[in-house]
Amino acid sequence: MQELREMKSFKGNLVVILLILSYFPWSSALYRPHRAEPAKPKKLQYLLEPPVQVEVAGRRGDNVTLPCIVRTKPDHYKIKWTKLEPENMGQQNVIMLSNANAFKPYGHVGPRASLQRAHIMDASLLLSHLELGDDGRYRCELINGIEDENIVITLRIEGVVFPYQSKHGRYKFNFHEAKQACAEQDGMLATYKQLYRAWTEGLDWCNAGWIYDGTVHYPIVHPRPVCGGKLPAGIRSYGPKDKSHDQFDAFCFTSQISGSVFYISGSFSYDQAVDACKRRGSELALVGQLYAAWRFQKYDQCNGGWLKDGSVRFPIVNPRKHCGGVPEAGVRSFGFPSKTTHLYGAYCYR
Repeated sequence: MQELREMKSFKGNLVVILLILSYFPWSSALYRPHRAEPAKPKKLQYLLEPPVQVEVAGRRGDNVTLPCIVRTKPDHYKIKWTKLEPENMGQQNVIMLSNANAFKPYGHVGPRASLQRAHIMDASLLLSHLELGDDGRYRCELINGIEDENIVITLRIEGVVFPYQSKHGRYKFNFHEAKQACAEQDGMLATYKQLYRAWTEGLDWCNAGWIYDGTVHYPIVHPRPVCGGKLPAGIRSYGPKDKSHDQFDAFCFTSQISGSVFYISGSFSYDQAVDACKRRGSELALVGQLYAAWRFQKYDQCNGGWLKDGSVRFPIVNPRKHCGGVPEAGVRSFGFPSKTTHLYGAYCYR
């Protein structure tokens, strides 16, 4: 009898459990966070979208216009232009605020900025004397306190990415030293987009280098065992590294130059090359200046020459057998030879 009562009690409890489970569907027994459907982009009421141009390109020293057109005017509004720093930096720099009567510039870019105002609905931004750091995204925002709207335009500085190594050898720069090294060679650390674009244009380099956001990468066009093994062509990435302690090379970016690079033939020590340029009212060229002349002025010279950093290089636009023997165009390097015992020509800039 005792066993019979326990069996009935067990069956009763089982019925209760089954009733509870039937009330709460099994799928709800597992926690599943609510995932909202991605919001559809709001249709803009005041600003013209898509903008006249999504991307604008220019070279260092150029003047460009970033388009922003008001198609319907609210009663009261302001236009705010902001520079959005390269991805993952998280910074936003206001360039200017404008109302119907005046505008006020802000920050580093502001003094070179103005509104185009070609007509009463034109809120386009004019940027003069472009600099390397102007590359990136810009936001045009209409503010009326009720329905604020914005569009984003990309400004791409046309330029060239070049790998740069310390005179002391491979992998000698921490991030801050790499940044300084690029600046000393008429450049700045390249962004990932700039490095990626250079790779699509043929940049193949088997040494890892810092870029603008503090990450480390190297571009490979021709996969080989010593450069990532059997991985396909692409950008090899080491990700973010310790900016103060980890050491790599640098990927620098530069654009067109206002002057020109020329070659002086001769057999000079480094100091003699410095004097040779001075006698012609110039100075030894920087590495970035030589790359810019090669890219934008199609400078081609099949002779090694001293540069200001103590390296010896020469630019080749039309590859040929007796000029380095490499089938691709580029700037060839002899590294950093002895400044006293090795004799070369000189690359000058003025």
